[in-house]
Amino acid sequence: MDINLIKFNTDVGKTKPENIVNTSDYCPFCDVENLTNIIDTDGDIIFLKNKYIVIEGADQFVLIEGKSCDVDMPNYTREHMRRVIKMGLKHWRKLLGSEKYDEVLFFKNFGPMSGGTIKHPHMQLVAFPKLNSDLLFKSEELHGIFVAAKDGVELNVSNFPRVGFGELNVIFERGGNVDTFADFLQTGVHYLKNFFRKNLSSYNIFFYHRDENIFAKIMPRFATSPYFVGYNIHFLPNNIERIAEEVKRIYFGDERKNFFD
Repeated sequence: MDINLIKFNTDVGKTKPENIVNTSDYCPFCDVENLTNIIDTDGDIIFLKNKYIVIEGADQFVLIEGKSCDVDMPNYTREHMRRVIKMGLKHWRKLLGSEKYDEVLFFKNFGPMSGGTIKHPHMQLVAFPKLNSDLLFKSEELHGIFVAAKDGVELNVSNFPRVGFGELNVIFERGGNVDTFADFLQTGVHYLKNFFRKNLSSYNIFFYHRDENIFAKIMPRFATSPYFVGYNIHFLPNNIERIAEEVKRIYFGDERKNFFD
């Protein structure tokens, strides 16, 4: 069977805290004094083992992006965004290089449609001793209509979407500049939450690697199309050229504004 079929522990899943819908509930990531199994810190950025192991056989980790529940990547300074991405890449590469795992997934959930349960901005790393990497993505999903390039990093709008609408890709070539990679990620999230759809509530960032290059897909999240869920039909929206031109104009054109410092 050409899928990765992984066991999920629903008993553990039921015990996980949830404060995206129940916004007044306890936030474990704000309660820094009671965090356990901390591996690394950089100021208020914390990398630690995940307390709730819902993926059986995998090692799970969390990267808490900062001290506040009420800010996210579009609100970060450039300097803070760069520190967050550097911390994530550092531990992703360390886990991949340990030779303990076939694959390590690195991703971010944000908002009620993203598949996450905690509002507090964070990312996750999930390390699998056994997983078929060839089934995780198709290379064409990570290329598209050119928006900008700098320092070995490219931003594009996917013309082979993984699901369908408004997917932005950032390509980080070997030897590229990690600060520019972080800047382009921040730009992509800012665009989706402020211009693609006002008050967008949810998105994901998925990180991939191949041939010593790193790719990131920034995906706005809505109720997933039944065509995709039921029949694996991907939609190619008719506005991807307009999205590319809009991102160029707002963030890279002569009238661009400085949103982040």
